[in-house]
Amino acid sequence: MKVILTTLNAKYIHTSLAIRCLKAYSEKDFDIELTEYTIKDPVMNIVSDLFQRKPDVIGFSCYIWNIEETIKVIDIVKKIMPEVTIILGGPEVSYDTDYWMKRLHNVDFIVMGEGEETFHHLLQTIEGDRKFHFVYGVAYRKQGEVIVNPGRPKSILAELPSPHRFPEDIPHLGKRVVYFETSRGCPFSCQFCLSSIEVGVRYYDIERTKKDILYLIENGAKLIKFVDRTFNIKRDYALDMFEFLIENHGGCVFQFEITADIMRPEVLDYLAKNAPPGIFRFEIGVQSTNDPTNELVKRRQNFTKLSRTVTMIKDSRKIDQHLDLIAGLPEEDYDTFRKTFNDVFALGPEELQLGFLKMLRGTGLRIDAEKYNYTYMDHAPYEILGSDVLPFSDIVRLKRLEDVLEKYWNAHRMDHTVNYLMKHEFTSPFDFFQEFGDYWEGQGWQKIGHQLEDLFTRLTAFLQHRKTRHMEVILGLMKFDYFLGHKYKPRKIWWDHTQDKAQWTAHVRHIVEKPAALSGDFADLGITERDLQKHAMIEMLPFDLNDVIQGGTGLPASGGEGEAATMLLVLYQQNETGQPQYYTVPV
Repeated sequence: MKVILTTLNAKYIHTSLAIRCLKAYSEKDFDIELTEYTIKDPVMNIVSDLFQRKPDVIGFSCYIWNIEETIKVIDIVKKIMPEVTIILGGPEVSYDTDYWMKRLHNVDFIVMGEGEETFHHLLQTIEGDRKFHFVYGVAYRKQGEVIVNPGRPKSILAELPSPHRFPEDIPHLGKRVVYFETSRGCPFSCQFCLSSIEVGVRYYDIERTKKDILYLIENGAKLIKFVDRTFNIKRDYALDMFEFLIENHGGCVFQFEITADIMRPEVLDYLAKNAPPGIFRFEIGVQSTNDPTNELVKRRQNFTKLSRTVTMIKDSRKIDQHLDLIAGLPEEDYDTFRKTFNDVFALGPEELQLGFLKMLRGTGLRIDAEKYNYTYMDHAPYEILGSDVLPFSDIVRLKRLEDVLEKYWNAHRMDHTVNYLMKHEFTSPFDFFQEFGDYWEGQGWQKIGHQLEDLFTRLTAFLQHRKTRHMEVILGLMKFDYFLGHKYKPRKIWWDHTQDKAQWTAHVRHIVEKPAALSGDFADLGITERDLQKHAMIEMLPFDLNDVIQGGTGLPASGGEGEAATMLLVLYQQNETGQPQYYTVPV
């Protein structure tokens, strides 16, 4: 019996941990082959590939991001291979299973919950006596009737084989994200999250976990993303793992979901002192800072402690942080969400992810949807369309904000400019992103693509439209950010040249003749005129750049003797990091 385990990942760089867990458990008894696709792959390409593999059984791992595309694949597979047994599993079909079996007539079985033991038992039964009523954790059909068997007890994790030892994965480890779990379950009861349904946390054997991680690193893994819902729930365990990863990282990057308000100070101190910069990334779900909202969704959160943790991590300059918000939670209207956004943005995260509430099957909020007058999409991803306090019109506005937040903050294309605008020109970060988002859509830009230069010209158009003050400072910062956003000397600029050839030549000669006048270690570099011609950008800025970078307005103090100015020099490809280096000369 030939078994194919597959899934449609969101992106090519992703990998499926679930199908690897299933194969590891059952491969000793069955011929199991793994194959992965993406939701962007043409359906016929997927079906053709599955057809050529000549399977007897195909198992699909299902999530909100792939279920509708997976259904399209299944329906065609059954037309061309009606004899193939189709099995579904995963969080999307583990709840409301009767609904899925009645909706999807081409599906033969659904595995509910943890799949390793259930899937193995089901394969044995398909090949054996076909008495499916003995297979706990499975839904199936009998004479046209849907039968949903009782659930199976949770697995003992120490008894499950490793899903990380397949030789065929080794060539791809350096190019894709490796998903890794050290535990299952969550100690919290957030009513919008599927993890709240499982009570308690179970751990894999820590020594086996460490051996698997070493194996992955030694075989070229570059990014390992831990899927534990709360990696730091046990202080000693988290500290032990952090110490191990610091000692053995080998250049690999590790990403974790942590709960910031329970992070112990001694763990933070250890990371600040010992973590190499850049090897850890923390994802922190804040969701809301509105106390009535958190109480309604049973989310225990101390924002003061959370802020302390995020600030300590940021001050260490060792770890990037990705903070999450959810718009649309109960009693979170437009105004309270504005406060939530500004509260969290003030912490200065490297990324701020604005998501919209999804009414996931099996969650408490979906069960209580009528209580808050929620309307939401009938099909995955079940995103809300409105509630008693957040109408669709407000959701649409927040979508515009989210769009420019991604383009201008999370992409880090012009940090100096955006920070200046939020500090000196707009009432709050929320108001900047919202006002710009409204203008963006009003111009119809959401309907067309953009190049890097377009992001600068569109921001300029928006700021000029609203008659923003101090445009000379803002435009200078935009030029500065544009230079820093290139690995190589840019071939074109998005503004009109302000220097003619004679001025450029004069600047170059001045720099070569008086290198000590420039900031930092420029004089030690021994840069020649030819180097400058080939690898440098020079721009005159009508303000004190260093003052602005340190939080100043860049404007002359009242009663001053005139405006300060800066000659900016940006060098490319002149050090081992490959990053541009900038130097300044006050004028």
